[in-house]
Amino acid sequence: MKTFKIGGVHPPENKFSEKEPIQTLPLPKTVSIPLSQHLGVPAKPIVAKGDKVKTGQLIAKGEAFISANIHASASGKVAKIDAVMDASGYRKTCIIINVEEDEWEEGIDRDTSLIKDCSLSPKEIVDKVNENGIVGMGGATFPSHVKLMVPKGKKAEYLIINGVECEPYLTADHRMMLEKGEEIMVGITIQMKALGVDKAIIGIENNKPDAIKYMSSLAKDYKGISVEGLEVKYPQGAEKQLIKALINREVPSGKLPIEVGCVVHNVGTSFAVYEAVQKNKPLLERVVTVTGGILKKPANFWVRIGTPVNDLLEGAGGLPDNTGKVVSGGPMMGKALNDLNVPVTKGTSGIIIFSQQEAPRPPVQNCIRCAKCLTICPMGLEPYLLAILSDKKRVEECEEERILDCMECGSCLYICPSGRPLLDQIRVGKNLTQQMIRSRSN
Repeated sequence: MKTFKIGGVHPPENKFSEKEPIQTLPLPKTVSIPLSQHLGVPAKPIVAKGDKVKTGQLIAKGEAFISANIHASASGKVAKIDAVMDASGYRKTCIIINVEEDEWEEGIDRDTSLIKDCSLSPKEIVDKVNENGIVGMGGATFPSHVKLMVPKGKKAEYLIINGVECEPYLTADHRMMLEKGEEIMVGITIQMKALGVDKAIIGIENNKPDAIKYMSSLAKDYKGISVEGLEVKYPQGAEKQLIKALINREVPSGKLPIEVGCVVHNVGTSFAVYEAVQKNKPLLERVVTVTGGILKKPANFWVRIGTPVNDLLEGAGGLPDNTGKVVSGGPMMGKALNDLNVPVTKGTSGIIIFSQQEAPRPPVQNCIRCAKCLTICPMGLEPYLLAILSDKKRVEECEEERILDCMECGSCLYICPSGRPLLDQIRVGKNLTQQMIRSRSN
């Protein structure tokens, strides 16, 4: 069975919403659209308070090389541009729109019929992806047009498509493959053309046999695209682990997948690329899983960017009385919310509700030197050591021990029998190490 070789864990899958078809969530009364919902420099607003905007209209421009355009996800009047709490717990600048009707920008094709043929050149494809603000939708939110621009001196050989969705609870990508498989396939061929590659591999974990079967049947009609079933193991969907599992190549420490001839995109991103290139549709909505063992109606929703999380919870039957924690993202890498009015962003994959019994962390005890965190780290790091060095602010040693290779997957925190906050400490150490490295260049 194909998988990565080092480390990994298998938490309970809890895919409660895997059989739930994607529903369209009603438009909210207001949308709060962050200017920074992608890796890189925040976009600059090009609208002001009082302006009328249409759905799909460009409202903030990504002017830096690593940035992304932002579009109105609903039509109405700009109420203000102000700081709003986001899922990270920090206040971020947002364009807040009072939603009126749903009037779309001209030039966006809203017909759902499939368009297979793409006559655009590779550069024109990249420009379309850039114009429409497409970013990685697996969580990292790296601007997609940058990934499609292969640096000079490098060569792309494979396009790797991540259909793994290895985080427990989440089912948005699973449903996308079942319901939008053809569009995803066309999106993959468009990306292949942009990159100049003739091979694309879709990796899907074996806990999604229906998706593997369906996508494999579609792939027969698309030259160069194949589907591979993978062992169910977290974090199978991480770029480096996925590349290792599928083509047995190892991305060097501190390097990107292009170093081994690969570009990795998520299935949701591939669908967004299809809509951007074939329909001229910006990234203004996405599929979000709303789930939890105590939730009345676990669901997968099409949600407009900027919609308050509260609206999603209401759509899934309301917040249960015994809720202990609400998490944005998956349980392994997500963040607990302290405000349920935070907006959905391009990177919001799921909202998980945990009961008061499930929510608390175990009490922190002394390390028993069991070495479990070493054996499960998929990057071959020593989490217990990195946590100690981070806690003592021994930053130079953190760098020597490759702390920046940590992908923050949370496997060490999950496996630790002593409940030690390994990931929390490592995150602090990473931040300090990055600050030290930046100070060298000043």
